[in-house]
Amino acid sequence: MQGSDPHPERILFLTGSLAERRLRRALEAMAPQEFAWEVRPIGVKVAALMTTEIIRRRLKDLNGASRVLLPGRSRVNLAALSETFGARFERGPDDLNDLPRHFGREGGPPDLSRYDMRIFAEIVEAPTLGTEQILACAAEYRAAGADMIDLGCLPDTPFPHLEDAVAALKAAGHAVSVDSGDPEELRRGQRAGADFLLSLTEKTLAIAEEGDAVPVLIPAEPGDLDSLTRAIEAMQARGRAFLADPVLDPIHFGFTESLMRYRELRRRFPDVEMLMGIGNLTELTDADSAGVTAVLSGICSELSIRNLLVVRVSPHCRRAIEEADAARRLFFAARERDALPMNLSDALIALHERRPFPNTPEEIAELQREITDPNWRIEASEAGIHLYNRDRHEVAADPFAFFPALKGVVDAPHAFYLGVELARAQIAFQLGKRYVQDRELDWGVAVPRAPEALDRFEAPGATLARDAPQEGEEE
Repeated sequence: MQGSDPHPERILFLTGSLAERRLRRALEAMAPQEFAWEVRPIGVKVAALMTTEIIRRRLKDLNGASRVLLPGRSRVNLAALSETFGARFERGPDDLNDLPRHFGREGGPPDLSRYDMRIFAEIVEAPTLGTEQILACAAEYRAAGADMIDLGCLPDTPFPHLEDAVAALKAAGHAVSVDSGDPEELRRGQRAGADFLLSLTEKTLAIAEEGDAVPVLIPAEPGDLDSLTRAIEAMQARGRAFLADPVLDPIHFGFTESLMRYRELRRRFPDVEMLMGIGNLTELTDADSAGVTAVLSGICSELSIRNLLVVRVSPHCRRAIEEADAARRLFFAARERDALPMNLSDALIALHERRPFPNTPEEIAELQREITDPNWRIEASEAGIHLYNRDRHEVAADPFAFFPALKGVVDAPHAFYLGVELARAQIAFQLGKRYVQDRELDWGVAVPRAPEALDRFEAPGATLARDAPQEGEEE
């Protein structure tokens, strides 16, 4: 046991024998003052092979610990163990190198639940969709993070069911905006109960007086910031709420100048609520939308633009709403900390990773020397893909180089498993992503994924928790 009785908390770290030495080194390097710690091997070689029943059999006492930390990949029933031992059981990080961050040594875990930006998600071709289709789309957008469902009208395209669509959306609990260049469609949206109207100019401000919908003001002519200024001043004189949008233009069609208009409008009106529509960049640029959304959201954060209009039309923008949601949380957390937007969230880091290779080739080689069974392990480092067991350690950039070492694998399911894992490791090595055996690669918000239930093998009738020693369990 490290530390002494005056410490406010004692934490018991359960581990496998292969990771015990690394875990002790990691804790000694941290030299935590806020808790005392004890490392206890639980009788398995590989920590991920822990099961609820193994822990129940092998863990005789907690030695005064109020919390028990398990490896991040342990497939156990935390609630059942907490009830059995009367202490809180929880999972730590997947990799020991992430222990300092887990315990707040890098500024503490960020709170990504908060944000101050509203997302307008536009259903671009609403007139061509039936009301039920619009409702289904709105439900999907809301689940992705949208706060406002924007009905995008189309030029020269009738929208006879506009009123029905607004009413159905409101009945389903959605906030609704109507987006049209046709004054009559804006009036119809206003009468139907829309919450916002996109967009009015100084020439169409009278529409705002016909109801309670909040207007979004834009320049009367492209780039005419003075006309937007006059519209703002007119609405302020009337005491009406509004949003102002100088309009973002595509790259090579006025993009830089349009950015400067946002900055100038904020200078003229420090407290006016603003909106930025980012579709002209995400949709009209051949680049992954996550990075584009991040940069534009960062500009919004600096300029206190708290409304973002997002569109999801092109296939490469299919996660645009999720990306905007992740970005608003990231920048809010960074701003609250008065910090750079880094080491707070990996949601927008899809293709690469800030710390892709937790273990060096030398550390992997050291681990290989401790292995006493023939089961294959797979890791990735800056040197390539590592395939190793007690008998050999192969390193290559191309999984096909491992074929001679794997010729003895004749079991079809095992061969299939190794093929899948080596393919994942190759992708991780090539892109610079974190690879963890038996785990899908993390693509941030670029790929929808339900939270993994690590205790799914602990259900009644599962065979992994039987009383006999498991593969890797020490007698």
